[in-house]
Amino acid sequence: MMTEEIQEQYADELEAFHIWMKDAGYTGHTVKSYTGDVVEFLVSIQGKSLEQVKKLHVLSFLSRARERGVSDATRNRKHAAVNCFYKSLIELELLTNNPAFGIKKSKTEKNRAPVFLDESGLTRFLESVEGKYRTRNLAVFLLMGYMGLRVGEVHALDCKDYNAERRTLDVFGKGRKWRSLPVPETVANVLSQAMAERLDPWRPKEEALFVSQKGKRLSIRSIQLISTETFERFQQESPANQRQNFSSHKLRHSFATMMLRRGADLRTVQELLGHASIQTTTVYTHVTSREKEEAMALLEVKLPMFNAQPLHYNLEESRNS
Repeated sequence: MMTEEIQEQYADELEAFHIWMKDAGYTGHTVKSYTGDVVEFLVSIQGKSLEQVKKLHVLSFLSRARERGVSDATRNRKHAAVNCFYKSLIELELLTNNPAFGIKKSKTEKNRAPVFLDESGLTRFLESVEGKYRTRNLAVFLLMGYMGLRVGEVHALDCKDYNAERRTLDVFGKGRKWRSLPVPETVANVLSQAMAERLDPWRPKEEALFVSQKGKRLSIRSIQLISTETFERFQQESPANQRQNFSSHKLRHSFATMMLRRGADLRTVQELLGHASIQTTTVYTHVTSREKEEAMALLEVKLPMFNAQPLHYNLEESRNS
């Protein structure tokens, strides 16, 4: 069935789902993603009524998504979307059963160190920012790379959220929670300049801190595309086999890693990042191979059965072996 036919057949249910998501405080980005996933699911059930759908149909939909090559995280998002869809209809007394409930999530990779830029790499990345809207884009990247904001948080910022006098930024993050962050002086200077150069919004009452060339709030997708283009310039002189899969979110990883390596305690970094659980923050406590080697080089290995000088872990030999 065509998407248009699906949206017409299940129009009442989709409208109810939209109302439920907005009332629950879901972001515009999540509403769009979940709606797309649910419409895809509705196409897969081939015109069945929602009461006829069984757990097998949901599992089949998720399995076909995996067969197309989507990641575990994307598969889990699709599951969450369908689960929320049915949950909303039950809460609104339109259905009584949720066939998506109880289906296990796909196991995602754990203990894998996130991709990040070190401080020198972050500086070189910022030097790659160019173009007509350089100041705006530089401010966006500084907020992610030196203050740890998520892409969606940058997108949602309004002018009133920045207090230039106190140098603080109020950020509306996940879980509908606000956090107030101190703004480093260099970031504050660029942010003030970006606000001074801010384009006149298309709508008079548009309060967005970052505005696109069309005079609208800079979208999440636009931020991601600008980031991708800048990362391509940043790595253009690197051999193809050495280029990494950087994205805008990697700037947040870079901030977290930099803070912890400079001695910030885990609880403080958790607050700065807006993590609900400190367990989420611990992923950034990873160390590099170089740091492991340097730590091992501090060891002194003594062999009492030999009349020889104590052996030391040789850093250079370990690299060449």
